[in-house]
Amino acid sequence: MELSSLLHHLHLSSSPSSGKPRPSPPLPPITELLSWLQKKLIIAADKPSESSSLIGQVEQVFQAADPDWLFSLASDDQDSRWAELQEAYSSVIGALIGCAALPLCEDDCSSLNTAAYQSVPSQAVAVSSALTALLGHWDGGGGAKGSLTRLLFAVAPPICVFSVTHFQDQAWTSAASRTAARRLNGALLRAGSWTDSAHLLMGDGENRGILGGVLDLLQPQLTKDSWQRCEAVKLVFGWTLLQVTRPFLSPHLPRLLPPSLLLNDHYKPENCMLGVRCLHHIVLNTPAADLRQFNTAEVLYQALFKHLYTSEAAVIQLVLSCLLDLLLVLEKPPISLSPASSRRKSCHHDDVLGLVLTHMEVEHKVVLRRVYASALPLYVERMGVAVCRHLRRVERVVLGYLEVRDPPEETSRLKILEALQGTTRGAWPRMACRVDPLLRCLLRLLVDVSSDSSLDDSVRQQLMAQSSASIQLLDACSHGRVQVLLFDPSGFKIRAFSLVVEPLGLLRTMKPAGLWF
Repeated sequence: MELSSLLHHLHLSSSPSSGKPRPSPPLPPITELLSWLQKKLIIAADKPSESSSLIGQVEQVFQAADPDWLFSLASDDQDSRWAELQEAYSSVIGALIGCAALPLCEDDCSSLNTAAYQSVPSQAVAVSSALTALLGHWDGGGGAKGSLTRLLFAVAPPICVFSVTHFQDQAWTSAASRTAARRLNGALLRAGSWTDSAHLLMGDGENRGILGGVLDLLQPQLTKDSWQRCEAVKLVFGWTLLQVTRPFLSPHLPRLLPPSLLLNDHYKPENCMLGVRCLHHIVLNTPAADLRQFNTAEVLYQALFKHLYTSEAAVIQLVLSCLLDLLLVLEKPPISLSPASSRRKSCHHDDVLGLVLTHMEVEHKVVLRRVYASALPLYVERMGVAVCRHLRRVERVVLGYLEVRDPPEETSRLKILEALQGTTRGAWPRMACRVDPLLRCLLRLLVDVSSDSSLDDSVRQQLMAQSSASIQLLDACSHGRVQVLLFDPSGFKIRAFSLVVEPLGLLRTMKPAGLWF
């Protein structure tokens, strides 16, 4: 269908009164068309059937129109006319997106069911198609110069937010709407010759990104009283933040940090986990000096540390990983500190490790035990010789966790063995007096593993290899005491010696007494 016929159908041009054919009437100014379309779309926004038909006609107009007419007022020497065109396009794109807007929750405590989003996917497909048709006129970079570049940067933020909202697998999307949204996102990237979404947001040395514009749109909805009313806002914010890396994140830190802390403080685990991921990304991609400014790092530490008292395994796992990186910003790792004549003062590393060990001693939930056990080797390695301050509790945790099975992969036992090896290397002068109980536990573990038919061969081999390595380390730090005990098995179970020690050849593989590690 020709553009003039489309405009006639839209009642923007009048048909001749007589039946004689006449030349097509001149096209109206593009700003007049866009203004009229905006009003029509706003009126039809609450009527899905009517708005779908109108959006389809808008798509046909964008497809049939000549770029010279669509951007007829965009010239470098006409700033006022350029501003008028930019405002017109921004308004009509906002009206289009409004036709597929998500319904809001009545308050910040309730949530909407799937039925509330019933009409959203079909509307999102239509809007995505119309916007893709419009962006096609920038495809290939033909219009990416001068005023058209400024026009693209003006319309890109709302289009980006809309596409991110609808290409995620959520209650308000369908397979068709996700496909249309991804196609729209690809058209946006081609329009500005951006390589990917991160490049779109951050830009490069020559071209700026649209991160500032996206945050301008999101920030009014990310306040303490409003962010929970729209389910998509937090997801779009999280996606946007996780795309931005250093050095582009630091300038926007004052705008990115408050919403992340809001999510982190929420009582729902899924929101809390998203907030912790955002904070971890900020820690990894912001210079330490910027985080220490205004005591920001300490604020993050307090916000994360309180989550160690929760019982949500997924939250604790993310928090322990984030704290491990944040502690490097707050203070030097204890392992790097030079020896001092005075007693070392307690630090944040001690607080975190101490609380983790306290919880590990009394924890009975398998999932939480695995999370704690997986994190312990990293913290022990970070502490180095300073782990001596926590050695009694580390010993109790090691003995307690090695006694309890964790099928089928035995994650807890394997990680505890790794932590024991790290402790032995870091605090070897203090380990000699703990050889007896640890050796008894390790031999008992070897006996249990060798007789457990339910274990996979690969898991059994890992456990036996790690146990053997731990015994060898204990022998080295005790200057051969383990060899003496094994040569004289009267102090240990004869069955353990005959079934495990001799077949493994521990005595033959042990190196002479001494610190060989």
